[in-house]
Amino acid sequence: MTAAPTPLVVVGDALLDHDLCGRAERLAPDAPVPVVHGTRRSSRPGGAALAACLAAADGRPVTLVTALGPDASSDTLRELLAGRVTLVEVPLEGTLSSKTRVLAGDRPLLRLDDGEGRAREATREAVSAIAAAGGVLVADYGRGTADVLRDALTRATAPLVWDPHVRGRPPVPGVRLATPSAQEARAFARRLDDADSGEAAGLRTAARDARALVAAWGAQAVAVTLGDRGALLSHGETPLLVPTPAAATGDPCGAGDRFAAAAAGLLADGALTEAAVQAAVHAATRYVAEGGARAVAVPDRPQTGAEPAADGDTTADAVRAAARVRAAGGTVVAAGGCFDLLHAGHVALLQAARRAGDCLVVCVNSDDSVRRRKGDGRPLVPAADRVRVLRALECVDAVAVFDEDTPERILGELRPHIWAKGGDYARTALPEQPLVESWGGQVLLLPYLDGRSTTGLARRAALAPVPNGGRPR
Repeated sequence: MTAAPTPLVVVGDALLDHDLCGRAERLAPDAPVPVVHGTRRSSRPGGAALAACLAAADGRPVTLVTALGPDASSDTLRELLAGRVTLVEVPLEGTLSSKTRVLAGDRPLLRLDDGEGRAREATREAVSAIAAAGGVLVADYGRGTADVLRDALTRATAPLVWDPHVRGRPPVPGVRLATPSAQEARAFARRLDDADSGEAAGLRTAARDARALVAAWGAQAVAVTLGDRGALLSHGETPLLVPTPAAATGDPCGAGDRFAAAAAGLLADGALTEAAVQAAVHAATRYVAEGGARAVAVPDRPQTGAEPAADGDTTADAVRAAARVRAAGGTVVAAGGCFDLLHAGHVALLQAARRAGDCLVVCVNSDDSVRRRKGDGRPLVPAADRVRVLRALECVDAVAVFDEDTPERILGELRPHIWAKGGDYARTALPEQPLVESWGGQVLLLPYLDGRSTTGLARRAALAPVPNGGRPR
């Protein structure tokens, strides 16, 4: 029998992150800047709060010790954390820091930062949580939480992992593992009198920086994260390079938090440092491939009184549902089509798709999209009615409507683990397959019932005799 995961305490500065994601296909006429349109806004825990949520997604109990206040951003973050982690608050002076990224697809264009709140003081509850912890992760974003609890962290007896940031202080002496990025390791090493080589971050530089930081910080080990190259682990002597298992393309935001959370949890469970770092590299690679921080984001609900979307906002609900399932470690399945005149072949495909995972999102062509694909006589059933019928099926968890000819854009928002298609596509090149595989997803062909088609149904209905000479009854 596998032992239950050790509870973890995450100490650090929580942030509230927002993403405004859309498409950029032209420049503005009045300035050489991209015009982003079709935007969807989502919010997610950031900083130490993201690290805590990622640790909880591994199936372990997590307590987050962080600074929150009475401001609106703190209230929003509390709502996002509810049901995910146990929250222990210390008082916040000012308003919670929040970041808003504007993205075109996966490419960030701009970031807006608000709020400069800092932790004011420790509390007895926070000190007690650290003292009783089975494992501790410090995610220090330089906003004071680790500072006001530094004495308690120094006395901690549990395995301690410290994820430092350049705005914060060095780790307390004796940490089991420190996890700076290459740029952070370079910045900290430059503060040491004998370590400022002036070189840019590279493999040899990272090795020297790690060795210097092990000695300066009194750390048992330092793992310098190297992005798509993996991580460099040093105990102060010859370092160990832990490469990524595969190339992963996607949004790397939060990959360092994913690495640190995985390593801290495994060290709390009793793993050796080398094994914990290797597993953490694999976890960070999967995280980027599956969509990164956007995969755990929750789309914002429209404000009361706002004009509803043409599809009743079912698309936003679908993205929210996929994010919830992914955050819980489940498998998201998506299937797509026009679904005009739903028939037995459709139902069989959707039932099989739902059995392949924990959530099925159906991507439906809009009326304009169907018309471009099928001709002016289609669709026979408008999108709103098609969505309503699909949502009534027990096997369907959510429905998203897309207006393009192919579903790449909505797939980029959903990031499904599985994209299910009927077996009639077995010899057909799917334009969305490279996209799905780019984040580690899998295209899955499912059996399709022969002889069932909307076109055939429509033709037979048109040829059927009309009772009573066509007179209404």
